[in-house]
Amino acid sequence: MSEDKRSAILAAAAHWVAEEGLSARTAKIAKSAGVAEGTIFNYFPTKDDLLNELYVALKGELGDAMQAGFRQREDRPGRWEMIWNAYVDWSVGNDAKRRALRQLRVSETITPESRKAALGTMEAMAAALFDGPDADVARSSSRDFTAAVFEALAEMTIELIAKNPTAHALYRRKGFESFWRATSAG
Repeated sequence: MSEDKRSAILAAAAHWVAEEGLSARTAKIAKSAGVAEGTIFNYFPTKDDLLNELYVALKGELGDAMQAGFRQREDRPGRWEMIWNAYVDWSVGNDAKRRALRQLRVSETITPESRKAALGTMEAMAAALFDGPDADVARSSSRDFTAAVFEALAEMTIELIAKNPTAHALYRRKGFESFWRATSAG
């Protein structure tokens, strides 16, 4: 089995899930990947398996981008901002993947096992930010709230950047400032 074919299938699946949602047909995915439809099922026994693998792959790619930024800073505001910047930049640069991931994130097709497998890098960063010896009490008091605010403001920021790419840096910075204020004690 070819890793190149597997990657092509996942890339095509991301494109079609972003365009058509979870009902995207495997025939379209195969055609875009340059393989026969049956070849998909050599790599992924079912369409649900394909979608679960896609979810894990996209979360891993996003997590890797965020982890790279996370390691560049030691201070808490700086780490949060590096994670924010990486999230926004990856999402802007990978619009179809971001839209596919958004669809997959809320899908009942994604199994608890896949969700757990996708946590890897994200969970390590969250543990360092929320539970470490230097944890920020204001942000660690509610991981769920902090994560929800982060995601909502990041999505809004990404949408604004998509409408006005020349304001990328400004919107990214203002979005982070809004997140930081929203999750601060006071």
